[in-house]
Amino acid sequence: MKILILLLFSTFVYCFAISSKENSKQKSSNFTVPNKMEINKMKIKIGTSIFMAKLENNKTTAALKEILPLRLNMSELNGNEKYFHLDADLPTNTKNPQTILEGDLMLWGANSLVLFYKTFPTTYSYTKLGHIDNPQGLAKAVGSGSVVVIFESE
Repeated sequence: MKILILLLFSTFVYCFAISSKENSKQKSSNFTVPNKMEINKMKIKIGTSIFMAKLENNKTTAALKEILPLRLNMSELNGNEKYFHLDADLPTNTKNPQTILEGDLMLWGANSLVLFYKTFPTTYSYTKLGHIDNPQGLAKAVGSGSVVVIFESE
């Protein structure tokens, strides 16, 4: 009889331990603490306008964040983008997005930082860096010629 009670008690403790372990796995998988790499925001200042961009979580944006803040005199190209050739190459992972969206921030090649202020189809490949949350007023802010743009970590 003692053996039967001990066996039942042991089985109960074992089942309880397994159940507790499974519950703790479920709880931990539903809750994650964001690290610095997951909080990817950038402030973009153009004249008196300020835009917030959500950055991709990749090696390219990590390298870009290492050289921030940047104050760049960005040149005009094609009536839809501003660009600047950085002094150093950044890691790349190029893809053709098919469509560029107003507010996209991309890297062309390994060192050309590009801020797009119009939506259009493309055949070119870029490394996606991020996108301005609300690009309303971006085209007006950048104007038609070269413009000083300040990129800062948020």
